[in-house]
Amino acid sequence: MQTTSADSTAPASPALARPSLRPDCGNCFALCCTAFGFSRSADFALDKPAGSPCQNLAHDFSCSIHDSLRPRGFRGCTVFDCFGAGQNVSQGFFAGKSWLENPDTKNEMFAAFKAARQLHEMLWYLAEAQTRTFDPDASHRAVQLRNTIGHAASGALPELLSLDFQELHSQVRSILMDVSEEVRASYFAAGDDHLESALKPGADLIGKNFGSRRLCGADLRGAYLIAADLRDSDLSGVDLLGADFRDARLEGADLSKALYLTQPQLNAAKGSRTTLLPPDLEMPSHWHGHNS
Repeated sequence: MQTTSADSTAPASPALARPSLRPDCGNCFALCCTAFGFSRSADFALDKPAGSPCQNLAHDFSCSIHDSLRPRGFRGCTVFDCFGAGQNVSQGFFAGKSWLENPDTKNEMFAAFKAARQLHEMLWYLAEAQTRTFDPDASHRAVQLRNTIGHAASGALPELLSLDFQELHSQVRSILMDVSEEVRASYFAAGDDHLESALKPGADLIGKNFGSRRLCGADLRGAYLIAADLRDSDLSGVDLLGADFRDARLEGADLSKALYLTQPQLNAAKGSRTTLLPPDLEMPSHWHGHNS
């Protein structure tokens, strides 16, 4: 992989750009349907142990109930995103040879997928941090770390499986928080003392009504926004890293300049065509029937 000079503002490889961090299921060996396990719950209609194929998995690695996952009790499948790790592991680390063709590689392939997904998710956030910061030093730090992680995500399998993920997460977290503080400071405060005291990292905001409110610049990192009403609210500059959006109402909300928003968060929420999204995220298919 090509290296960057110290003053470069671009990642070392175009493969680190966000388009490559999207799932390409046609080039994956259904790793999300096999590597991970799940328990019967509101999100899954049955129990499945880790390392085993889902009962709905077809021989060509497609999902036999893909078009009806939600009504058939598999909502959890619709909110999962591998950030492109599936095709990277399938076609890169294992050269297009599936775990069905080479059963002896199954455990190693599944372990690689779990590791690569963490790297790809870090790359997704770092790409945004790099573009949102106004600080050249912060941008440079993001680029350097993207390159480090990118090398690991496209290198040798033993190195991938031996990475110190705790240290990597710590480094990424430091950059993301610095950029978050910078971006949020560029927005005016909400101006409502009661509201501001409620809007904080990790806050329990389950079912709360924030409809038609200006929440700009709030830090909702890790907040529980399950079934919260955010209709017609402005979330510009709001840090949403790891926020739980299950069944949150987002109709008419402006998320176009929200910070650290991901596709899985949107997939877990309820919205409509009136919801404003960042340009590199898509309106979930189950929103199509909602117009207000």
